[in-house]
Amino acid sequence: MPNIRLTIEYDGTAYHGWQRQASVPTIQHAIESAIATISRESVTVIGAGRTDAGVHALAQTANFHTRATLDPAAWQRALNAVLPDDIAITAAEGVNDSFHARFSARGKRYRYLVMNRPSPSPLWRRSAWHLFRPLRLPRMRRGAAFLIGPHDFSAFRAADPAHHPSDDTACRLTRCEIRRDGDLVLFELEGDRFLKYMVRNIIGTLVQVGMGAREPREMKAILAGKDRTRAGPTAPPQGLTLTAVAYRAVRRVTGR
Repeated sequence: MPNIRLTIEYDGTAYHGWQRQASVPTIQHAIESAIATISRESVTVIGAGRTDAGVHALAQTANFHTRATLDPAAWQRALNAVLPDDIAITAAEGVNDSFHARFSARGKRYRYLVMNRPSPSPLWRRSAWHLFRPLRLPRMRRGAAFLIGPHDFSAFRAADPAHHPSDDTACRLTRCEIRRDGDLVLFELEGDRFLKYMVRNIIGTLVQVGMGAREPREMKAILAGKDRTRAGPTAPPQGLTLTAVAYRAVRRVTGR
């Protein structure tokens, strides 16, 4: 069966994350329902990662196998015609059968936005975390530098009692850049993999550094301690966007 790869942009405000769940709206369910409307078949859409409730995506990647004979361009047009306005397919292509959006991925990039000014912004309320206290970027950059490289990121994963000691918590963070654009503070993080809530927990801790509540060098001690309770709060979801998923060269399949 043809294997179709999708690139998806979405505003996650109204959704309980990517993964299909009973009785609540999710991105995966919306796309699978749209495919069923078009081709009258039930398929499983595989996502590159499970974005959390309220988190957005600029370039989420997914794939599905189908019996339908539509070419990728037709899939893109048809899906965009039936999907809700807060989800869009920005690209569709046929790929070889071995491509798997999750297991073929080699890295991801996230962006987190903070609206850093005294007054909140109605225009940015769904896509940025409002903080009225000034953030000192040099302090946050010094703290972020301790996170670069391969580390055990247990201290920044979700505080989940279901975690098992044998869970793989090793990740390689290759980028953690922080810059200001007017009232917006932008965090750009890139790595080979990310644990649940890892980006949001890193941001919550770096914000404490930026406000002077922690010293930059504490980031190193938090990593070494592998204890979630030593890190900062989880930043709210609306500021987070999955901006890219990296893959090795993928063999494309042309035609139907």
